[in-house]
Amino acid sequence: MEFQVTPGMRRLGASVLGMEAIVAGLTTPVAISVGGVAPALAVTVGIGLAVLCVVAAGLLKRPSGYVVGSVVQVLAIGAGFVVTAMFFLGAIFAALWITAILVARRVEGVTSR
Repeated sequence: MEFQVTPGMRRLGASVLGMEAIVAGLTTPVAISVGGVAPALAVTVGIGLAVLCVVAAGLLKRPSGYVVGSVVQVLAIGAGFVVTAMFFLGAIFAALWITAILVARRVEGVTSR
C-alpha cells in the first residue's frame, strides 16, 4: 500500500507544523526564565524543534515529509523534559497532526468520487 500525498494533507499538515513551530520557539524564553534551564539547552531544544517543524512543513510534498513530521511530534512531547508544559502541548499537536492527515484523506476521498 502506497502513501499518497494529497493537497489537503499538505495544507493541514503545514498549518499544524507552522503553529507548532511558533509554540516550540516560544518555549525557549519560558524554559530560561520560568524553568531555570540553561540557555544553551533551551535554545537547542526550542529553536531546534521550531526549525525542524519548518523543515518538515517544507517536505510535505513527499511521503518522507510525513515521517519527519511524525518524528517532530515525538520530539515535541519529549521536549516536556525541558519545559513541563510541552508534555501537554506536544500531545495536543500530535493529536492535531493525526487528525489533519485523517480528515484530509477522508474529505478528499469523498470529493473524488
